[in-house]
Amino acid sequence: MKPFLRLRQICLVAADLPTVEAKISPALGAEVCFRDHHVSRYGLHNALWTFGGTFLEVVSPLKPGTAAERYLSRRGGDGGYMFIVDCEDVGPRREHIKSMGMRIVADVSRGDGDLHSSAIHVHPADSGGCMLSIDQHSGGEDMMGGYLWAGHDWQRFDPDGPIRGIIGAEMQSDNPERLARVWSDLLQRPVVSIGGGSWEIALDAGLARFTPPGDDRGEGLSAVLLACSDMTAARERASRAGCRLTEDGFDLAGVRIRLV
Repeated sequence: MKPFLRLRQICLVAADLPTVEAKISPALGAEVCFRDHHVSRYGLHNALWTFGGTFLEVVSPLKPGTAAERYLSRRGGDGGYMFIVDCEDVGPRREHIKSMGMRIVADVSRGDGDLHSSAIHVHPADSGGCMLSIDQHSGGEDMMGGYLWAGHDWQRFDPDGPIRGIIGAEMQSDNPERLARVWSDLLQRPVVSIGGGSWEIALDAGLARFTPPGDDRGEGLSAVLLACSDMTAARERASRAGCRLTEDGFDLAGVRIRLV
């Protein structure tokens, strides 16, 4: 199999899942495609939406003392939580991360029938920005193939609307160049300056962008980039759902949605 590394999922964290879910579904024109009961082991519950084989997830604490609750407290509310990529073989990437002296806080492998997935989570205190997950899935190169984290039939929930997929995310930092270079080493992909103090790492599908702070919430995942076939329709839908519109998109669940 040809090597690949691509953005596959963005995870947000929210204090109240039903409230955020009730806004995301109408704003993005999609139904929840899956709820993963396995996240309860981390004291969480969740919801997933799919767009062209990429996924948006929201997790929310079910009890006090979870890492998600601490993240909500540190960043002052709902917002970005995880940047999730997938690849053809997680094994060499696991060894590379260890060789960098980075801590792996979760190393998960799970199967269900013909589906299987593995993931490693890098400690966010080591990576900076947000939690990075590097995954491997039974679907391989096929973006519409097996993806256990979303169950067995997520494909039927892929919406026929203006939002076509997740193509990137931004992480704000007081030192975006330093953060970008750490992630460049982690992902083994080059980083380039794109002007205005911002830096970018291109993946085989999707990108990670590192920017100066746009608010006072501190370092973290601050924006999600969505491929959009009709910006006017997407913004009107978001406005009807109660989202604050911006020049290039709207605000949703503590992050800026940028329509591309």
